[in-house]
Amino acid sequence: MVNHYDLEPILTCLHNGGTILYPTDTTWGIGCDATNAGAVAKIHEIKRNLPNQPYILLVSSIEMLKEYVEYIHPRIETLLLFHERPLTIIYEKAKNLPSLSTGTDGSVAIRITQDPFNKALIEAFGKPLVATSAHIVGDPSPNHFGEISSAVIVGVDFVVKYRTMDKDMNQPSVIAKLDENEELLFLRE
Repeated sequence: MVNHYDLEPILTCLHNGGTILYPTDTTWGIGCDATNAGAVAKIHEIKRNLPNQPYILLVSSIEMLKEYVEYIHPRIETLLLFHERPLTIIYEKAKNLPSLSTGTDGSVAIRITQDPFNKALIEAFGKPLVATSAHIVGDPSPNHFGEISSAVIVGVDFVVKYRTMDKDMNQPSVIAKLDENEELLFLRE
C-alpha cells in the first residue's frame, strides 16, 4: 500500500540534492528536485546527456503546476481535468525553475501525476520532481526495473524499492502543446 510506504529516506535524499531511481506514473525514471540546478546537473551526468536537453517534470496538482508556469490556457486546464492517460504539456514560459530544468527557450514540460505513490511523494516533498526515463542516452528505455542498466542503478543516490518486481509498467505519456493558433498539437500519442 502506498499509504504505508516509507517516504522518509526518499525525501531526505531529495532534500539533500540527491538523485533517485523511481517508478513514475509511466515508466521507471531518474528524478531529483527540479528546482535544484545541481541535482538536475547530476542527472545529466548519469544519463550522459547534453545540458540543454530539458526533462519532463512531475507535479501533484494544478495548484502546484501554477507555481512553475507563467500561464495555463483554459483549453489546457480543461484537458488536464479530463484526460485519462498520463499527459505531459509543454508550457511556453516556466517560472521558479533553474534553466537546467527548462528548454533553452524558457519552455517547460510538466505532467500532473495521477499515480498514488508519485502524488504522495511529490505532495510530501512540496516541489516538482524531474522524471526522465531511466536509461543512458543512446540506450533503449527500460520497460521495467529489470531492464535498467547497472550504470544507472549505481549512478543514482537512492533506489526506490517500490514496484521493482512489476513487469507491467505504463507507456510513456502523451505529450502536447498549444500551437501558434492556440490549437492542441500532439507531439507524442
